[in-house]
Amino acid sequence: MLGLGFLGWIIIGGLAGWIGSKIQGTDASMGVGLNIVVGVVGGLIGGFLLKLIGVDVAGGGLIFSFLTCLLGAVILLAVVKAVKK
Repeated sequence: MLGLGFLGWIIIGGLAGWIGSKIQGTDASMGVGLNIVVGVVGGLIGGFLLKLIGVDVAGGGLIFSFLTCLLGAVILLAVVKAVKK
């Protein structure tokens, strides 16, 4: 597990949420706070899904953690977009 601390996870979550919202085309309707929430929740979703398929998420490093958050954020935003339609 990375020792990033609370602020580190907020920064990674915010960046992942922002990039995820750009990928999903929802950036115009989201602010910084929502990007952070989407990135952090996305990290939880991404970590859970990767564990389900047998990937060791605990020792991945900074880039792996960011990509996990990004994957989860994109999935979360896709689900929210589908439900809104």
